[in-house]
Amino acid sequence: MSAKDKLLLAARDCLLTKGYAHTTVRDLVAASGANQASINYHFGSKEQLLTKALRDLNTEWGELLFAVLDGTSGEPEDQEALWGRIIESIQANRALWFVNFESVASAREDGEIRAMIASGQEVARASLARAFAGLGEDGDAREVQAAGSHYLALLIGLAAQWLSDPERAPTAKEFVAFRRRS
Repeated sequence: MSAKDKLLLAARDCLLTKGYAHTTVRDLVAASGANQASINYHFGSKEQLLTKALRDLNTEWGELLFAVLDGTSGEPEDQEALWGRIIESIQANRALWFVNFESVASAREDGEIRAMIASGQEVARASLARAFAGLGEDGDAREVQAAGSHYLALLIGLAAQWLSDPERAPTAKEFVAFRRRS
């Protein structure tokens, strides 16, 4: 494995265990076995290395989410099962979800991360509109955008609860039952 690949793997591991803000050059060097100069040589800076690893992790996060959403019909009776699968994915991939949330904080100062998140949200909105509202690519673009934005907000809120307070976070049944009453 090349030094560049070792650095990317180390950055991935550090992001998952320490987070973006708490990963140091020393951590990356220790985890990769590479020297400090190789970070600048291959990536330009620690931040650019972490951003590349963050992009890869966000792609992985998206693939996991889209796999959960794939094949759903948008029918109301399927929603409890779908939210249940999403909750299971959050629980099984907590570190990856934390990295995704942390990337939002990093976007404040980093236009590249902000653009990456915006692009991912665009794809997520379309997937969520299809999965929960049955709206496909042939649907009205404004309706897909509105439905996708609605379900993305629900997804982010639900994930935040499961990440920060899983003992009191709603089950899929509770989540859907309340929505049916409103």
